[in-house]
Amino acid sequence: MRDDELKKNQTESFDLEPRYSTNEISGKCLKCLSEHELNSCLMMLLREEGIDNNIQRKYEALVKFLESPESERLRIESEKYLAEGKQVSVKISINKGRPKYDLIVK
Repeated sequence: MRDDELKKNQTESFDLEPRYSTNEISGKCLKCLSEHELNSCLMMLLREEGIDNNIQRKYEALVKFLESPESERLRIESEKYLAEGKQVSVKISINKGRPKYDLIVK
């Protein structure tokens, strides 16, 4: 198997941790946080001389997430838990090119 095929078959993941804003901490909802991360990835990709595959995969995963119907459901659920004072994170995993989204409540 070639390197790019091996990477496609690996599971990659990262977490988004939305927060409410307080007097001390500026927070972001899940959608705003996702868009912020997407823009950060884009800026990094534009600054790099070569292609950083990790950043490119994260960028693509965020685009898929924001376009998916799951993102709206997870945003609503995460805001409900945040309103209850709980900490939440959304784990975005890509396994064999397929996205998976998990809401983790702490």
